Amino acid sequence: MSNCGTDDMTDQPEEQGRFAQNIVHFGRVLRAAGLPVGPGKIIDATRAVEAAGITSRDDFYWTLHSVFVNRRDQREIFDQAFHVFWRNPKILERMMSLMLPTIQADGEAEHDTPSRRLLDALFPGRGEGGDDEESGEIVGDAAGTYSQREILQSMDFESMSADEVAEAKAIISRMRLPIMQVPTRRFAPDPRGGRIDMRATLRSALRSGTDTIPLKRSARRQRHPPLVVLCDISGSMSRYSRMLLHFLHTITNDRDRVFTFVFGTRLTNITRFLRYRDVDVALEKVAENVEDWSGGTRIGRCVKEFNAHWSRRVLGQGALVLLISDGLDRDSGEGLEAEIERLHKSCRRLIWLNPLLRYEGFEPKSLGVRAILPHVDEFRTVHNLQSLRDVAQALAREMPRTEEGHMDQFAGERAA
Repeated sequence: MSNCGTDDMTDQPEEQGRFAQNIVHFGRVLRAAGLPVGPGKIIDATRAVEAAGITSRDDFYWTLHSVFVNRRDQREIFDQAFHVFWRNPKILERMMSLMLPTIQADGEAEHDTPSRRLLDALFPGRGEGGDDEESGEIVGDAAGTYSQREILQSMDFESMSADEVAEAKAIISRMRLPIMQVPTRRFAPDPRGGRIDMRATLRSALRSGTDTIPLKRSARRQRHPPLVVLCDISGSMSRYSRMLLHFLHTITNDRDRVFTFVFGTRLTNITRFLRYRDVDVALEKVAENVEDWSGGTRIGRCVKEFNAHWSRRVLGQGALVLLISDGLDRDSGEGLEAEIERLHKSCRRLIWLNPLLRYEGFEPKSLGVRAILPHVDEFRTVHNLQSLRDVAQALAREMPRTEEGHMDQFAGERAA
């Protein structure tokens, strides 16, 4: 942590070198807290401070803010990290108080509570044990309490700490997707089949040479349908899409005929990258080949590209389609409804996974949501481990296609 405050900033070479070092350490704290801060941004921040000068604390704050923050959801973590790292006594006292058991008053504000990811970045050793002087064994009664794994099942991905994210990824890697079997057009020999195979019957009669003709029967072959995933990787979906890619990697290596596409402002096929057995290698390949990560969203344009270039290749034999998106479209739903309708008619079932559905007050007010909702067979939330298990169970059973629009059904359920 920094040993100097912005009130003591001077233009001496020794002080400038110290400030450059502190900016490097500050960038590492932001990166550990989850912000995409690399060496390039740290160099840009140092140059920006040299160009803008250091005349006041506010100027220094906004100079670093302009370099390190590029999304709205990063502002709170940056603000907390800046005031703690560059010595704001009030927030530092609040940060240290979180390391002890506290009781929050009814009227106390919750928006000033520092992020758990920032706590892990500034105090990486907290919660792993006490001082050496207090090494006595403490025995507590755990009857009637929830285990950490049970709590983790219902915890939102957005509110997880770094350690909890790692544990959640380990749980996801052990998930298995039950395979739903559907009949195909081909037939296979089956002594209890409902169809008589005349060709096999005549061949058997010629081989036996008897007066009786044994009847040979056949039945339709059973095979699980292809699974096609369209995953939104825009800025508003960044935290969830990273966890869902671990889930998709597990599914891809657990069954065949899984095709995965990610989209933001453009569509990218990442199927062959997720087939690497090592999840770290697979996600590294995805990061190298996806250029629009954490940017805007053009759902209509990307679905149109999928329908034009990929639908005939991957949507055969009654494919299931998972659409993972919050429905927030940069183009305000332009052309989206026609493309979603075409996608719905080309697949067996269209399941929409939306993390915003976890909110009780969620209403389909966005133009993108209103365009998609009437053309999906199922509308589910995906924001924690339990919701992922529910999705796996939904894919394991056959469900009829919806005949009425989900817009009216959704409005009726909310009204009830």
